[in-house]
Amino acid sequence: MALATVMTIALWQSGHDKTTVGGFVAFVTGLMMLISPMKHLAEISAPITRGLAAIERGVDLVEQAPAERGGSHDPGRAIGRIEFDHASVAYRSEQGRALDALTLTIAPGETLALVGPSGAGKTTVVNLLPRFIEPTSGSIKLDGVPLGEWNVAALRRQFALVSQDVSLFNDTVAANVALGAETIHRERVREALRAANLLAFAEGLPQGIDTVVGHNANELSGGQRQRLAIARAIYKDAPVLILDEATSALDSESEQFVQQALERLMQGRTSLVIAHRLSTIKQAGRIVALDGGRIVEQGSHAELIAAGGLYARLHSLQFRD
Repeated sequence: MALATVMTIALWQSGHDKTTVGGFVAFVTGLMMLISPMKHLAEISAPITRGLAAIERGVDLVEQAPAERGGSHDPGRAIGRIEFDHASVAYRSEQGRALDALTLTIAPGETLALVGPSGAGKTTVVNLLPRFIEPTSGSIKLDGVPLGEWNVAALRRQFALVSQDVSLFNDTVAANVALGAETIHRERVREALRAANLLAFAEGLPQGIDTVVGHNANELSGGQRQRLAIARAIYKDAPVLILDEATSALDSESEQFVQQALERLMQGRTSLVIAHRLSTIKQAGRIVALDGGRIVEQGSHAELIAAGGLYARLHSLQFRD
């Protein structure tokens, strides 16, 4: 329509000797060059509209969500004793309980593995500890103090999380390792990278540990991203470590490097390990099998295999050959 309008105006002007042939051609050529940018403007209007709608929903969520409330307890560094006392979680009443009266004590420095089918309640257990979710009933204590009495910031300083879905930022390697710290101690960053089997790679980058890794570290491989997350947990030096499927998406070679780094990380820390790949938890001090939000059995790898229960069935499915 724009082209037809301009052509009509140009022809009218040329008919009244108000334009030359060269001016007419230049005018039409300029118009043709405008068509592509105009199309792009139309194409970007949809994502801009979606983005504005998302921002509006996000602002509403922030304004409507109640502020997190906590106590004043802040001992500095926790010892790492965790107690679940009949803790239950129900996300929706019609769906039943995701966690049903869980009673469990984890000693300081103990490595405890959580196994079970999907939906058994494993991730719900670890989400309760930093108070990402609240129990519907029952209580949870850290070092004998209910989580609700802890200062929220102090409570979350006690936990380091390494998950399957690593969240990294478009920043330098050092900034990603020291995430959340007020100042970046470069030598501590190097020590954390060395413990995570990643220092040689990081120092080989164009700007070393000051190299920007791109959005969500998309310039790194899966194994390198996992080891960067482990280096972050080492740098944080929290007394309680949570490993949520930290090696499930890796190939065998990457898993070996990551497993070595995890073994260093778990030394002297209370560790909760969630794993579907049972070969990674054979050396855990205690294995707890969950099903339907309840503990169905617990013990060492050898004891659970001999018992022939849920863990033994899961193990036989993975190692049938």
